[in-house]
Amino acid sequence: MPRLSWISIALLAGLLCSGCETQVRVYDPYRRDYHHWDAHERVYYEQWARETHHEDRDYNRLNAEEQRQYWEWRHQHGG
Repeated sequence: MPRLSWISIALLAGLLCSGCETQVRVYDPYRRDYHHWDAHERVYYEQWARETHHEDRDYNRLNAEEQRQYWEWRHQHGG
């Protein structure tokens, strides 16, 4: 019986956390600081892509120069 309760707890915890947003920290080497890449940061990133006419693709797929441009822009817009 005790195993059933632990299994139930594990399953319930998995269900409760399935809607949780994953927290990813991204390092900005130009300002030497970290940013949480979450829905809030994604809004800034999408705005940057629109304003600077960049293709909206995954941040990790940007080359080093594009990442530098993003962080420079980001720090000028509330970050």
